[in-house]
Amino acid sequence: MMVKVTIGRAVLALSALVTLGFGVAAAGLVPIAASSGHWKITDWFLHWTMQNSARTYSAVQTPRDVRDDTGLVSAAGHFRQACQVCHGAPGERPSPVMQAATPPAPDLAKTAGHYTDRELFWIIRHGVKYTGMPAWAADGRDDEVRRMVGFVRRLSSMTPAQYRALTVQDAPAAAPPVIARCSGCHGADGSGRNQRDVPILAGQDAAYMAATLRRYRDGGRASAVMQTAAAALDDREIDTAARYYASLPGLPRRDVAPLHPIAAHGLAEAQLPACARCHREGGTAPRIAGQRQNYLAERLRHWQGEETVIDAHKPQDPMAVIARRIPDEAIDDLARALAAETR
Repeated sequence: MMVKVTIGRAVLALSALVTLGFGVAAAGLVPIAASSGHWKITDWFLHWTMQNSARTYSAVQTPRDVRDDTGLVSAAGHFRQACQVCHGAPGERPSPVMQAATPPAPDLAKTAGHYTDRELFWIIRHGVKYTGMPAWAADGRDDEVRRMVGFVRRLSSMTPAQYRALTVQDAPAAAPPVIARCSGCHGADGSGRNQRDVPILAGQDAAYMAATLRRYRDGGRASAVMQTAAAALDDREIDTAARYYASLPGLPRRDVAPLHPIAAHGLAEAQLPACARCHREGGTAPRIAGQRQNYLAERLRHWQGEETVIDAHKPQDPMAVIARRIPDEAIDDLARALAAETR
């Protein structure tokens, strides 16, 4: 005997299923233990859904440039601090505790090839729900995400020796213990290991460096790399690291010389003050004479700001206003002039 299907009966059946589902959930019968794992079909479906989502959203939520292969040291340093424990690294096994998650973090040397650069950028930038994969810890730092994409792309061919060379630089025996946490990226000599995106710390003002580290630690300045590095430092370690790098030969201890019109005089028509007005010996602004050219230009462009750049919207930071008054076409020449200052 056929049962006639009507709208009323369909609604009643659906309501019964929903009620049953809520009843099962309310009774705590849904197994959420990571130790229980997923059924194979559930695992396949969730992974398939994630891949489709990454493919779709990466097509509309990523910038034009999504990969930078020039900042491997800073990206590798962050990977070592924040990612290695889950994913492992060349010559380094992942934590067995983290591998007991459901799902466990994949070996990126094997799985990154399944994704395009644009998809990798989106996953690193936004994270993945229900997997333990977090979003990037600092908004507005797409430059850091691009460098991480470049680093992840290298993992499949990277040797343990190459990974160690990127992430570890032994500090002198006389250096304070905290310098071992900094030297991997900044070098034991504070030179930034000649990396385009890492500033020179040697000779920088100690008070400025200490204040900047505290801002990173407390979330007042945006950088997933530096916020992670500074999070574990107490005030004593911050002051010790700042004094150590300030004592090394590097950036000149003097005022900015007039090697560029904006550095010397500013732009009156744009209400732009001269760099030399604040960046002088004994002032509260950092030393920029002799600083790395690419780092200076990149910082100025961050302050000029895409809409997502947090630093450029901090009212207590005067550089947010000043940088936006510098003509974009003048930034590279200004950075080159400042970097050429004799050390």
